[in-house]
Amino acid sequence: MNRSTIPICRCSQSDGAPLTKEEVFSLIAEAIREVLPELEGRPFQHSDSLDDLGANSMDRAEIVMMVLEGMDLEIPLVETYGPHNLGELAQHLSDKAGAKAG
Repeated sequence: MNRSTIPICRCSQSDGAPLTKEEVFSLIAEAIREVLPELEGRPFQHSDSLDDLGANSMDRAEIVMMVLEGMDLEIPLVETYGPHNLGELAQHLSDKAGAKAG
């Protein structure tokens, strides 16, 4: 998969509901596998951190930017620095998408 194959999902589902935490988590996993192909086939847990998965600061920024692009969500990158693991990041971005959709 290359970056151009990550689908644009928008911030909400076709029925207008914001993307769920699990849907955002799936986008994060796709982006991780794109940026860190050595992790292809590895199952991700909500408790995994990008650091623990071997992502350096550039990788982390690219992963988050790819997810934001896939969600068609425009927020400052600095607003994504608080979460400590993938589950928290998925929840944070889902909440941001909900706020934008609402």
